[in-house]
Amino acid sequence: MKVLFLGGTGIISTACAQLAVARGFHVTLLNRARHPALPGTHQITADIADPAATAAALGKQNWDAVVDFIAYTPAEIEQRIALFRGRTGQYVFISSASAYQKPLAHYLITESTPLVNPFWDYSRNKAAGEKRLLREESFPVTTVRPSLTYGDTVVPLAVNSWLKSYTAVDRMRQGKPVIVPGDGLSLWTITHNSDFAKGLVGLLGQQSAIGQAFQITSDEVLTWNQIYQFTAEAAGVPAPRLVHIASDFITACIPEDTGTLLGDKSHSAVFDNTKIKRFVSDFVCTTRYREGIARTIAWFDADPARRQIDEQASAAWDRLIAAYERGLEAARREFGQ
Repeated sequence: MKVLFLGGTGIISTACAQLAVARGFHVTLLNRARHPALPGTHQITADIADPAATAAALGKQNWDAVVDFIAYTPAEIEQRIALFRGRTGQYVFISSASAYQKPLAHYLITESTPLVNPFWDYSRNKAAGEKRLLREESFPVTTVRPSLTYGDTVVPLAVNSWLKSYTAVDRMRQGKPVIVPGDGLSLWTITHNSDFAKGLVGLLGQQSAIGQAFQITSDEVLTWNQIYQFTAEAAGVPAPRLVHIASDFITACIPEDTGTLLGDKSHSAVFDNTKIKRFVSDFVCTTRYREGIARTIAWFDADPARRQIDEQASAAWDRLIAAYERGLEAARREFGQ
C-alpha cells in the first residue's frame, strides 16, 4: 500500500509511520524536513502551507491513503480537498476527541457524541473541519479522533508544559508541589502512541471506513490522582506533593490553560471503542499507563539534554499555588478555623 503522511514526525504520527513501515507499506512523509527521516520511509520536503510548492513537490503521484496529522482549520481543509481530490483512495483526517460536547450529557463517549466545545478554538476548528469534509461527497474521508496520546518523549499530565514536559517531573523530584485540577477524582483516558497506531494503520485502505468517524483510545481509565501517582513512582518519588485546585481558579490565574482544562482535561473522558474494534479486529491496547510512563521517564533519564525545564511555566505554577494558599488561609480566618 502506498501511503502519504502529512507531518509524520510528531508524537502520534511517528508511531503510525513506524508501524506502517513494519507492516510493509510504502510510506512517504511530507514535511519541512526539520527532523531526520524515519528509517524505511521516503521524504518529500515541502511546506504544506504553500499549496503551489506542495503540488509541485508531489508531482503527479497518487496515493492509496493520505493521513493528515497537521490540518487544524477549515481553511486548511479546503486546501487539502483541492490538493488531493482525485489523487487518493482515502483521506484520513486526524481530528480530536477534545471536540466532543463539554460538559458531557452522558458519561460514556461514542462517535455519535455531539461535537460541541465552547471553551477551545482548537476543538471547534477540528469539528468544523470534520463538518466541511463530510459535505464533500466525492472526497473519500475517514475521520479519526485521538484523545490524550503520549509516547516516550512526553509526560502527559493535566497541568504541565507540553514541549518541556519534564518540568513537572523535575518539580516532583525537588519536592515541589504539582497541580492537579479539581479533586483529582475525575476519570481520564491516556493512550500510548504505539497502541493508537494499531487502530489507525488498521483503517488504512479500508473502503468500508470511508465516510466514517472513529475514536481510538485505550480502554484503561484512571483518575488524575492515579496518573500523577504513577508518574511520580516512575520518577522515584513515592509521595509527591499534589495540590488540588479547581479548574476555574487555575484558568482565572493562567488563562492560556482554559482550552486544555475547561475544554478538555477537567472533564471525565471514558471512551467506548466498540467501533474501532469492529473495523480493526486485532486492535487492542497493551501498554498500560504505569508501564508506559516508566519508559518515558527512562527516556528522559538516559540523556540530561532531554530534561529541559520550562522556568516560566514553573514560576507561574508557584504564583498560582501561592494565590490558592492565600485564599485558603483567608477562608479559614473567615470561618473561624
